[in-house]
Amino acid sequence: MSWAERRRMFELPRSSWGDYDRSLISEGGGVYSREQKAIPLSAQVRAVLGIDGSVDGGAAEMAPPNLIRAILRAPVDLLFNGGIGTYIKAESESDADVGDRANDPVRVNANQVRAKVIGEGGNLGVTALGRVEFDLSGGRINTDALDNSAGVDCSDHEVNIKILIDSLVSAGTVKADERTQLLESMTDEVAQLVLADNEDQNDLMGTSRANAASLLPVHAMQIKYLVAERGVNRELEALPSEKEIARRSEAGIGLTSPELATLMAHVKLGLKEEVLATELPDQDVFASRLPRYFPTALRERFTPEIRSHQLRREIVTTMLINDLVDTAGITYAFRIAEDVGVTPIDAVRTYVATDAIFGVGHIWRRIRAANLPIALSDRLTLDTRRLIDRAGRWLLNYRPQPLAVGAEINRFAAMVKALTPRMSEWLRGDDKAIVEKTAAEFASQGVPEDLAYRVSTGLYRYSLLDIIDIADIADIDAAEVADTYFALMDRLGTDGLLTAVSQLPRHDRWHSLARLAIRDDIYGALRSLCFDVLAVGEPGESSEQKIAEWEHLSASRVARARRTLDDIRASGQKDLATLSVAARQIRRMTRTSGRGISG
Repeated sequence: MSWAERRRMFELPRSSWGDYDRSLISEGGGVYSREQKAIPLSAQVRAVLGIDGSVDGGAAEMAPPNLIRAILRAPVDLLFNGGIGTYIKAESESDADVGDRANDPVRVNANQVRAKVIGEGGNLGVTALGRVEFDLSGGRINTDALDNSAGVDCSDHEVNIKILIDSLVSAGTVKADERTQLLESMTDEVAQLVLADNEDQNDLMGTSRANAASLLPVHAMQIKYLVAERGVNRELEALPSEKEIARRSEAGIGLTSPELATLMAHVKLGLKEEVLATELPDQDVFASRLPRYFPTALRERFTPEIRSHQLRREIVTTMLINDLVDTAGITYAFRIAEDVGVTPIDAVRTYVATDAIFGVGHIWRRIRAANLPIALSDRLTLDTRRLIDRAGRWLLNYRPQPLAVGAEINRFAAMVKALTPRMSEWLRGDDKAIVEKTAAEFASQGVPEDLAYRVSTGLYRYSLLDIIDIADIADIDAAEVADTYFALMDRLGTDGLLTAVSQLPRHDRWHSLARLAIRDDIYGALRSLCFDVLAVGEPGESSEQKIAEWEHLSASRVARARRTLDDIRASGQKDLATLSVAARQIRRMTRTSGRGISG
């Protein structure tokens, strides 16, 4: 009703708000000029705005500026700003700091706003510090750039589509009089493409908020890197100082949503610049995504022309980096580069390979399509990110560099797809129980059973990389290797150790690297032991028989290691020191280097 009336007014020559049909307004409401000396307050208005009788002594009217301030402070679900001007600032800022004198009389502090969410269709409605203050006060808010990103995305699509169509018209492939009709026919699909991009970005913001506190040390290092290497100004970007980060760390608080949005923007910009400076956008394994940017009508008729688009490198790069950051997280490329000692470009390569090998994009789409509660969706997403992280590091540690992405996909993807449905056959004991319990928990909350199991086995599926590699090196059937590998995992109780490693704090870079070193040691030892067991086993023996024979042949080494591991488990201590010792003891059981070579 309101939309129809506003449209009528829009189409009415020389219309003003005074032309609004009062009969359509709810009881107690009205349309008033800001030039009036006072505006009457009905009981309904008082109730909606949360104005009690103590305000203005219970006066029946308010001056327009005071009423606008009351509207800004109203206890509502959503405060949406679609106009011009800055109406909300931080308490620490003065009106002069804001630089919008026209709205000084109506501006309020962010910690006075009682709305649950602030959304923005305009720009600069809230200062950057005001956004942070509102978030820290319990509200939900992004940056105005993020709220308005659909408009920018839509404009980019429009420009890129017109460049393509105009080149087709110039070449005589499309008739000039067909151009307008073709553009109009794609309106709805372009809207869907743009909305999908923005849903991905907002999903990223949701999961980033969910683990902001635990990732604060990583975010702090990432901000420091951006300041030192890319010239980012903390104060201008309203990013927290090191002192503020320390305060939040003590309080158990992470970055706010606006800060995460700003960090995300700089990460994407930086990665795009680095990718554009390489040959990656020209390689088919990356460039093959280009047609998906365009609507179906163009993809079906003009794929060759799309592949020669004037801005193809820029479009491919934007799609690639949006996909990486939205899926793997704001810190993924930074952490991979820091932890493994590689470049961000290496991180990009490993992400694309991991995505294709494990079907991450398919899992992502299924999580979204399931329409699950936000907390549950976030957990499924974050659990899947752990697979992306570990698989990326494995590819960097065990495969030739720079990674030949297409070759690695060809080597692993089909085998991972074939072996995945058999995971339930190979998992044993506590490992099987953990997966089944987690999957049942997910399914009980509405997750489709097959998706619940797929996500629950994520970190076990990661081990398929080792299994396929071992099978290739030792020339043994991958199914036999998988059964032996998971039998060893159960026998040694490595999953409990790996879980304890994941729970270690990462206060700084050195704690993070120590965690990774222990985890890599455990997985590396498991890999080496699998080679050892397979080397002594006989054809036709069960995995348990092979392990028993290996233990017999390596009795002294195994006995010494088991005594220490049993002592650690009995102590109940699972800190950096004990887990480091545990990893070393498992390593001491081995005879091979982990690549099938006796050492």
